Amino acid sequence: MESSLSMEAGNERYKMQFASEGYTIVRGLLSEPEVGEIKETFMEMHRQGPIPGYFAPVSAEESGGDILKQFPRVMHPHRFNELAKRYMLHPDIMNVLEDLLEEEPIAAQSMFYFKPPGARGQALHQDNFYLKVQPGTCIAAWAAIDPSDEENGGIMLVPGSHRLDIECPHLADPSVSFSKEEVNVPEGMKVIPSRLNAGDVLFFNGSVIHGSYPNRSANRFRRSFICHYAGISARQIGQFYNPLYTRDGQLLELEGNPDSGPCGSEFGTPAEAH
Repeated sequence: MESSLSMEAGNERYKMQFASEGYTIVRGLLSEPEVGEIKETFMEMHRQGPIPGYFAPVSAEESGGDILKQFPRVMHPHRFNELAKRYMLHPDIMNVLEDLLEEEPIAAQSMFYFKPPGARGQALHQDNFYLKVQPGTCIAAWAAIDPSDEENGGIMLVPGSHRLDIECPHLADPSVSFSKEEVNVPEGMKVIPSRLNAGDVLFFNGSVIHGSYPNRSANRFRRSFICHYAGISARQIGQFYNPLYTRDGQLLELEGNPDSGPCGSEFGTPAEAH
């Protein structure tokens, strides 16, 4: 068993990297059985078919050749699936979040990405453009359900971009990105890959510029369970994300943030965009 001293040193290391670069990776935070449970739950969900308002897969014939229409994201599964809610509030994830936020975390969103071979990626963006948490920002916990790397469309990050304001996006290339918005890499910064094993969890600040490239592998899914959180001191959030949950599962309603940010609302609602 890991000593409390080594655990404390690890926590400090994560906090230092998060403060310096805007992200950190906790290796093996989810166990192999936990990863298997998440994977099987969502693959069975896909086999069962659409869930109105949350999950809308279509057949190969209806998809027009777009594999992401056959395997779209599952949005807010914690609202209808107890396992998703349980993992959104996973004690080990919430403990890391509390260390990074330096206050009690509250859960705003869950998503599951299948990202099969041939799927487009997601252009570089910043999460708090969508969540609109104020004061402060949101934080993501991105749990790898499959090994994730450059070949199968793993997450790309711009270290240090958490110190920037929310950037105004331009239209992304729809041939490589399923989302419409894209921000540029700031001058003097660079994009780096995050290489994750199944069970690793990537935590990143809501201002960090990040995205992913298409899955160019022949036969590898890049499944991931992703949740977004805020700190208990937050007072506003985009209405799409209400209600939130405390770590003990109690509902918490924040004031809906009507601010469309510095860029107007021409890119659509958060439900459409993220």
